[in-house]
Amino acid sequence: MPADRPHVLVVDDDPGIRELLAAGLAFCGFEVTAVGTVAAALTALREQRPDVVVLDVVLPDADGVDMLRVVRRSGDRTPVVLLSSRDAVADRVAGLAVGGDDYVTKPFDLSEVVARLEAVLRRTRAAGTPGAVPDGASAADEVLRYRDLRVDTARMVAHRGGRDLDLSPAEFRLLAALAASPERVLSKAQLLDRVWAYDYGGDTSVVEKLVSRLRRKVDPPDEEPLVRTVRGFGYALRAGDGG
Repeated sequence: MPADRPHVLVVDDDPGIRELLAAGLAFCGFEVTAVGTVAAALTALREQRPDVVVLDVVLPDADGVDMLRVVRRSGDRTPVVLLSSRDAVADRVAGLAVGGDDYVTKPFDLSEVVARLEAVLRRTRAAGTPGAVPDGASAADEVLRYRDLRVDTARMVAHRGGRDLDLSPAEFRLLAALAASPERVLSKAQLLDRVWAYDYGGDTSVVEKLVSRLRRKVDPPDEEPLVRTVRGFGYALRAGDGG
């Protein structure tokens, strides 16, 4: 088996879906490990170190989003594509906010899953650290600075003044995308592409909700607002007068 075949861990309790993904992804050039429980998935993550994970949200022994939350808190940044029949915006936001890199709804086409996995892997390899540097930031821009804001894309930590910002992976990537182009207005579609490499079929409400969450952490009431809404256009990291 060629050494450069990306290794994907498929986690789904439905044997039919698990077998479909395992066979289809193997045919498309992936090395595949397929399991049906959170317990087995955690063991495979620890022992096999896959390049990317396809994770069902509903599993028999635990919730997939809860598993992802635990994995991210442990410091594991392996990219994860969530798989679910839940297609409400709130469900997408919940999965992405705790560290999901993409979200595919059931029923799905295998070619869509392959395209999402390839996009996530491209972004991860370009960054050097999974999810650390969005498109638009170069490898040399490991620490992005604007006013009293510091975004360390290599260590995935951010500070404003002397205050550490407790950000989820999705919030961090959103802030890094804004900090990579300070004072430049980025549309919701651009942010979707830079943070998740996916446009959600034009559904940009996921960006609105995550910007709101990010703003509460970056811009407390006693500090000058930096995360700005530019009505009719998008968002910008901008001090001074703004929306």
